[in-house]
Amino acid sequence: MCDVYNRDGTPFAGDPRFVLKRLNQSLTDIDCGHLNVGAEMEYFLFKADESGKPTDTLNDQASYFDVYPDDNGEACRRETVNTLKQMGFQIEADHHEVAPGQCEIDFRFDDAVITADRIQLLKLATKAIAVKYGLRATFMPKPKAGMNGSGMHLNTSLFKDGKNLFDDSKGSHGLSSLALNYLAGILAHAQAFTAITNPTINSFKRLVPGFEAPTYVAWAVDNRTALVRVPDGRGPATRFELRSGDPSANPYLAISALLASGLDGIQRQLTPNKNVEDSIYNMTPEQRTDAKIVELPSSLPAALANLKNDDILAKSLGSVVPKYLEIKQDELTNYQMSVTDWEKKTYFNV
Repeated sequence: MCDVYNRDGTPFAGDPRFVLKRLNQSLTDIDCGHLNVGAEMEYFLFKADESGKPTDTLNDQASYFDVYPDDNGEACRRETVNTLKQMGFQIEADHHEVAPGQCEIDFRFDDAVITADRIQLLKLATKAIAVKYGLRATFMPKPKAGMNGSGMHLNTSLFKDGKNLFDDSKGSHGLSSLALNYLAGILAHAQAFTAITNPTINSFKRLVPGFEAPTYVAWAVDNRTALVRVPDGRGPATRFELRSGDPSANPYLAISALLASGLDGIQRQLTPNKNVEDSIYNMTPEQRTDAKIVELPSSLPAALANLKNDDILAKSLGSVVPKYLEIKQDELTNYQMSVTDWEKKTYFNV
């Protein structure tokens, strides 16, 4: 892990790791300590063929929290977890996820930059160890149609001198006024930072109703259809869980976008709308309008347009934003020029 510098020794402004370091430092400047982040990483295991290339065959047909022999990836995941522990990770959970062939590994929160580094290390270790078992690991958000995709849930909190600044036993839902300001900033910029937390064309095939990933901008205490959830646990464990992100995202940029959004909420003392504890999917359009619930962008072009028009995120993230938009537009152009198997199947004989 390293930082990127210009020839004159100054930090390179386009380095996502530097962007995150700079934003984290800005918390100290306003007496808000530093950002702690915990990550929940989901991925799929596919079988490899005789030449070692990945196939379209999932490793098992198990489901949520299944164990061996149904969970054929247990030994592979266990070695991955043990390796990560040797690398300094504090693993909090590992298990089979909802979809066949899908796994999850969660590790303890730490400083934002350390967590982003560990996300990258986890991806590398997971892929390398899968090869030893004749498998291929993918962090593609939606590798198979008709089943859940893989998320990268990010749990964030602000700490100063060992104290969680989001915790207030006398506050609403045990949250401090600072926490609510931060939360309001996250909600205010969600439609824009989705271009960063969900950065691929494939990402938006995961963000559809019915597969556990959120599609609406709202927050909740005990409602998994909301974008942001306040999980159980107060005191040091008080945190906000962003449920929309996926593991194809650059973790440094994704966490930077969250932090920039939260900072804006703190600096402008924004207030979030009321929490929504009913299933948002079951609400009528009128009920969602009354609750001031808006939708996340449903495609990468829509998300990129939102990011381009968000002056606050553009200013906070700096020169990385225009370059990011340029790269993503090239990706969209290449996709638009390609012909997919679905198109051939649907239109060839028309």
